[in-house]
Parts: sequence; structure tokens; C-alpha cells
Amino acid sequence: MSALRKVPITVEDVASRSCTLDVRLRALRRLPFFADLTPEDVGHVGDAFHERRYREGQMIYTAGEPALHLHVVVVGKVKLVRPTPNGQQVLLDILGPGDFFGSLSTLGDRAYADAAEAQTTCCVLGVTAGAFQTILRRHPPVALAALEIVGERLRAAHDLIEQLSSHDTEQRIAATLLRLADRVGQPQDGMLLLQMPLSRQDLADMVGATRETASRVMSQLDRDGVIRSGRGWVALTDRDRLEAIASGIAA
Repeated sequence: MSALRKVPITVEDVASRSCTLDVRLRALRRLPFFADLTPEDVGHVGDAFHERRYREGQMIYTAGEPALHLHVVVVGKVKLVRPTPNGQQVLLDILGPGDFFGSLSTLGDRAYADAAEAQTTCCVLGVTAGAFQTILRRHPPVALAALEIVGERLRAAHDLIEQLSSHDTEQRIAATLLRLADRVGQPQDGMLLLQMPLSRQDLADMVGATRETASRVMSQLDRDGVIRSGRGWVALTDRDRLEAIASGIAA
């Protein structure tokens, strides 16, 4: 583990993992919208998506802009942030390849509620509202999936409110680490490694806690052998125990 503590965050290089056609189609096939389509249909759908590349730190869109595009991460990581009244940016989520973000009026959003920023150099696909409407007309299973996804978003919002109101900070942090691990975790030596610039303040903002409380919980999880952490990374060493903590059944 001492060796891991010295490993710097790995900067993803789109030039070395380019957005080839195969890579783009693989990302699209992972979307819940297209789960019931044949590979041939996904290929046709892919023609409606346009590729864009972003530098680390570059804004993809800002909160309040008209919701004109649905985006898909192909290579790299994207973070979703929400501006606060005092001008700060609160980290909401970190997305990896195959995750979608943004929205369209078709999905019930007229404007982006949050902002999206390239956390690393990344390659992203985007589709306009008009092109997505054409996809819905040509592929009825996509329309049904879109309805389900809108419902899932509402349920996720309800679950988040419930977590913030009824779960303690340790549970919320454990659940957040598990969610991030499922999205961007990399298996390494029997662990799940999260290599990202996730500060204690970022984590505190994500779970609705103070930085001091988040630091205390993370330090305790480290002492208990549930996680290990260093500058720019967190490793889940005991996922079963972390799941027990998140569910509130840990001893």
C-alpha cells in the first residue's frame, strides 16, 4: 500500500485513447436509452451524435443555459457542479465513459440545472433535441426507455433527499464512495481505485456535511481498513464493509 500512496493521479490522454468509431459505439451501447436496440440500430443512432473534445477544466455547459444537448462521456472524466448563491461551485458527481449528462426538453428539462466541466482531457458525444426526437420516432423502444429514465431521475432525487434527511454523514460518505467506485473505479490489487482530485471539501459538498466532519469520517474509515487514501486518490479495500456502513447495518 505504501507504493500506492506515492502514485500520482494518472492523466488520461485522449490522443492515446482516441475517440475511434468502435469506442464511440461502445459508449452508446452502454446507455440505458439504447439497451434494447440491436448493434446495427445503435450504429445508425450513432450517426446523430457529434464528437467534441475538451481540455481539463474546460466548461461543457453552464447552469441556466437552455438544455439543448444530451451528452455521453466516451473518454475521460466529467464533473457536474452546481453554483451556490455565494459564487462557489459544489461538486455533485463525477462521470466516466458510458455515463450520460445534460438534458433535453424531451426529458422534461428546459435548462441545465447544473454545470458540466471536463475534469480530465475528454472526448464527449452530443445529440441535439431535434435529432433525438427523430431517434424516438424511428425507435419506439428508445421512447419507452426515456420515460423510464425520467422516472429514475425523480426517484434518485427523492432518494437523495431521504439520504440527506435521515442518514448520518458516515452512511452518506460510504454511499457516495460506492457510487463513484461503480462509475470510475479501477480494479487494482484486489481494491477499487478512484484516481481523481476529490478533496475533502468536494466530498463534504456532495454529502451535505462540513469539511471537518468529512475529514474525520474518512480518517476513521482509513484507520478501520475500509479505505486507503492519498493525494488525488481513494482506494476501497473492504467493499462489503463499506456497503454495510452505507446501509446502516455495520456494527
